[in-house]
Amino acid sequence: MGSLMASFFPGHILAIESSCDETSAAVILENKVLSNIISSQVAMHEQWGGIVPEAAARAHIEAILPVIQTALSKAHVVLSAIQALAVTSRPGLVGALSVGVTTAKTLAQTLGVPLLGVDHLEGHLLAFLAENLDAPLPMLSLLVSGGHSELVLIRGLGDYQLVGQTRDDAAGETFDKGARLLGLGYPGGRKVSELAETGNPKRYALPRGLAKERYDLSFSGLKTAMLRLVESESTNLNVPDACASLQAAICDSLLSKLKNAVEDLSPRSIGLCGGVAANAELRNQVIALGQRYGLPVLIPSSEFCTDNAAMIGLAASYRLNRGERSDLTLEVQPNSNLFSLKP
Repeated sequence: MGSLMASFFPGHILAIESSCDETSAAVILENKVLSNIISSQVAMHEQWGGIVPEAAARAHIEAILPVIQTALSKAHVVLSAIQALAVTSRPGLVGALSVGVTTAKTLAQTLGVPLLGVDHLEGHLLAFLAENLDAPLPMLSLLVSGGHSELVLIRGLGDYQLVGQTRDDAAGETFDKGARLLGLGYPGGRKVSELAETGNPKRYALPRGLAKERYDLSFSGLKTAMLRLVESESTNLNVPDACASLQAAICDSLLSKLKNAVEDLSPRSIGLCGGVAANAELRNQVIALGQRYGLPVLIPSSEFCTDNAAMIGLAASYRLNRGERSDLTLEVQPNSNLFSLKP
């Protein structure tokens, strides 16, 4: 197979993302990101130590119109110039998704322009399009976030094969759980990563789940092991060492499955995406793996790793250009069906 070849929607797309705890809007022209505004709810959810779905939905309602207006202003585009609406319709929190979908449907009907519901996972997988169209295919992409951990072979736009996935918890969720157990608050991924820089990753022996499985992952045992570690060590626990050990266990699990898939499937490039892709240690290890096998590695900038509307607009742009549309009966879905869709 060759490099990525795609034609993109020729008009301005207003994209909306509200699947979890970020309210985001972006303006896309073909594959160019003119603006990408993200309003985070982290400070609000931190007080509860995790995401409260009802509170998330209310916060989206309050933020969505100001975020859209800011995105339009930054892109120097008036609302009447928008020629299509794109919105995350799956997967995610139903209440949060509903805010974005209802807003997009209303705007599309008012403006008389096409509407397209987008799978959040496809957005992550194609986030690299914001910065790089030179992606040799097939690409083996590691998608890691708070709710997802998947290995996906990208044969082309819309043509995805699920290679492996977590059988229980996600990598990002495991980072957050470990951080809470260590008293670092929520969200904890960045705090764990920062403290791990001065810690000893071999100090505490933590499990690598499903070690004998070729592609699938498991992190539930690691979460349990962290709980037992905190309880057994009590006041003697070295927090930086615990952070480094936790991070090493997560990265080792992810990299071992990625390495197996690279050897078995012979991709022409490697991708890393999702919120956990912002983790510096994971990024460095994936880059090193690519160098070892002589493969280019595509990792979006941090702005496009977190949940954001730009990635939704990019995923929509090629689909809109080939004539795909959603009607005003578009409904939200809590689960993805990306890997059951035909190319």
